[in-house]
Amino acid sequence: MTLPPEEQVVLLDDQRRPIGSADKATVHGLNTPLHLAFSCHIFNPEGQVLVTRRALGKAAWPGVWTNSVCGHPAPGEEVEAAVHRRVRYELGLQVMDVQLRLPDFQYRAVDASGIVEHEVCPVYTAVTRDAPQPRPEEVMDYQWVRPPDVRMAIEAAPWAFSPWLVLQLGALGGEWTTEP
Repeated sequence: MTLPPEEQVVLLDDQRRPIGSADKATVHGLNTPLHLAFSCHIFNPEGQVLVTRRALGKAAWPGVWTNSVCGHPAPGEEVEAAVHRRVRYELGLQVMDVQLRLPDFQYRAVDASGIVEHEVCPVYTAVTRDAPQPRPEEVMDYQWVRPPDVRMAIEAAPWAFSPWLVLQLGALGGEWTTEP
């Protein structure tokens, strides 16, 4: 599956209402407007979560560890459909039991190069039985990890992880699983 050369993101106003769209490549910069995204944490049947390491060619947060997959719904695309699309594209996985966990998650973060992420980013969990087949331009490494071990690693070295993962785990609280 390939994506069109120009991936569009949905721009939002301060009340989180869509106000237009823009080319993803032009949106993420030093003054990133608020836009719609999503994050998904993928678990295997053993209860391990898939963490991925962003490719070094990524414009923002290259080489940091993060949640399983992130992306942007296209204009008019349902967020859950975008989750399935992006999981297939980045990781070559089919997922099931997709559940919305943090519908109102929003954050703004600035990486070392000055690039800003400014997103309304609903957070999902999902389950797969497949083995990841990541695209190297998206994901340079991955690991299936017990959720408590991810939390311990983040406590020890939060700088090695994406800011959205750190914030999401704080917002998810307690047990971080696929269980409701």
